[in-house]
Amino acid sequence: MGSKIVFVTPFPAAADTAREMLPTGFELVVAEAPSPAFSDAMAEAEYLVGFVDRLVDDELYRTSPHLKLIQLLSAGYDRADIAAARKAGIPIANNGGANSVAVSEHAVMLMLAVSRGLVRQHASVVAGNWRGNDAPELYELRDKTLGIVGFGAIGKKTARLAKAFGMRVVYFDVMRLSEADEDALGVRFRLLRELVREADVISLHMPLNDATHHIIGKPELDEMKPTAIIVNTGRGPLIDEAALVEALSTGGIAGAGLDVFDPEPPEADNPLFALSNVILTPHVAGPTLDSNAARVRNAFDNVQRVARGASPLWIIPELSA
Repeated sequence: MGSKIVFVTPFPAAADTAREMLPTGFELVVAEAPSPAFSDAMAEAEYLVGFVDRLVDDELYRTSPHLKLIQLLSAGYDRADIAAARKAGIPIANNGGANSVAVSEHAVMLMLAVSRGLVRQHASVVAGNWRGNDAPELYELRDKTLGIVGFGAIGKKTARLAKAFGMRVVYFDVMRLSEADEDALGVRFRLLRELVREADVISLHMPLNDATHHIIGKPELDEMKPTAIIVNTGRGPLIDEAALVEALSTGGIAGAGLDVFDPEPPEADNPLFALSNVILTPHVAGPTLDSNAARVRNAFDNVQRVARGASPLWIIPELSA
């Protein structure tokens, strides 16, 4: 048998894709985690691939003596025990932007859906009200300013899509682009406080960590235009949800499109559910059938790199220094 890859995913289609793409010379074990089968497989595994950041802790490393790489199928890794990873010295890589098309498209979909009151209009038609008696307050994206918070692979793709709609794009990120790269993308850097004041639409694409927790809180929401909307396809705790509910309820901002929540799944009495100016989806921006193939392709590329003695790509920043 070849080198063992343990593959963990809640999506059967991703497991099927992994079986189809498995490189020659490797053995694939698809396992649920945690489970006895997973523990048995990890005792011999050299590679752990999947939605597995929640599994990264001292115990995983202790019981996986042959492990060479933890390869995430996700872009995020906020549940991983970074201290345990540093101590073990085993690289963790994310998906290399494999879901960036899916998430950026979803972000733009939410921008459009909120701006056009899509769910409200659908409900009106189904209820037999047609257009009702009120002139709808609907907005175009053209000539609006999009502020992107977090300008990695997903943020950049979102910017390109927004430019196709005729939007101006500004961004905030701790890793600032060169002026030449900004010129090539047609974007401009702003400090966060500038961005929240200037933007008509804000879209969040940052990883969740101590520095980005509640990066959008009451002070930032208070500085936003009352006509502005906010979209979050990153992680729920990037926004102070209580402050967001207050802003949406009092007219502080016009609307929100959320694919992520704090916590997940949201409680049944979450006050967001009672608001008419929000559109909600259940953390599904990334897992499309198309992105499954890209995730697995990138994962197995990295596995083969490590197997031939090369360094893996896309090591998470906390472990790449």
